[in-house]
Amino acid sequence: MSLIFVLQHSPVFFVSFCALIGLIVGSFLNVVIYRLPRMLEREWRQECAELHAELSVRANGTQQAHEPHEAAIHEILVAEPAFNLITPPSTCPNCGHRITALENIPLISYVALRGRCSQCRSAISMRYPMVEALTAVLSGLVAWHFGYGIIAFAALALVWAMIALAFIDLDTQLLPNDITMPLLWGGLLINLDGGFTDIHSAVIGAVMGYLALWSVYRGYKLLTGREGMGYGDFKLLAAIGAWLGWQMLPLVILFSSIVGSMAGLGLMLIAKHGRHVPIPFGPYLACGGIVGLFWGSEINSAYLGLF
Repeated sequence: MSLIFVLQHSPVFFVSFCALIGLIVGSFLNVVIYRLPRMLEREWRQECAELHAELSVRANGTQQAHEPHEAAIHEILVAEPAFNLITPPSTCPNCGHRITALENIPLISYVALRGRCSQCRSAISMRYPMVEALTAVLSGLVAWHFGYGIIAFAALALVWAMIALAFIDLDTQLLPNDITMPLLWGGLLINLDGGFTDIHSAVIGAVMGYLALWSVYRGYKLLTGREGMGYGDFKLLAAIGAWLGWQMLPLVILFSSIVGSMAGLGLMLIAKHGRHVPIPFGPYLACGGIVGLFWGSEINSAYLGLF
């Protein structure tokens, strides 16, 4: 009996399988959440160095004047060790101990190590098992909600991307194009044949999602002279619209605004968070998108039924 046959005909096994895969993916998402912003920072430094070299050439007018700058910049870039999602191997940030395979088993290793490094006994952040557990639970929920099929696998990709974006935004207040743009195009592709919605609703959702927050951004900037949110928020809502259709956008915006406002008030009252200190909006958009994915149709139908 093949694995695919069992996945197709045993809902319990399919849910368990997706939850287990979610645990493994959650461990990888921890790497993405930590490393992707730093990879982008390195790329930006390299681009700035190259721009500086180009401007130096233009200012001095000779290649000879540029060569010392180019050599210094090349030395800086080469001196930086390779850093991507695979290299270098994971290590303890406190003592540099290389994490072994047995110490990197999702959830189990954290419990076995009692939340501490095996060498220096420094505390391991609760973030790691939390992301793994959250990814496993949501992956199992996707399998239970959609059942075996291409839609379930697409929904898994959407949920995993939302988790990564939410935690990256919490840490850095960035929503990287490396995730938001493929997510947007992926939503349009999956809906070409009516995956989660029809293609017309998906295209309108992408456009309206971007313009909705862009309009708020422009209005706030005109009134206050400050930027109220970043362009990554526009792209994330556009991606959600591309996946779920324009009909889900009011629900996502309302949910994320209410939850975000409550969280902001809580931070100001409890943590003495300043009024003008920015709060990332991406996590609340991601939560709204996940709510829309699972229960959006039911919520919209119940709301419309009131009228």
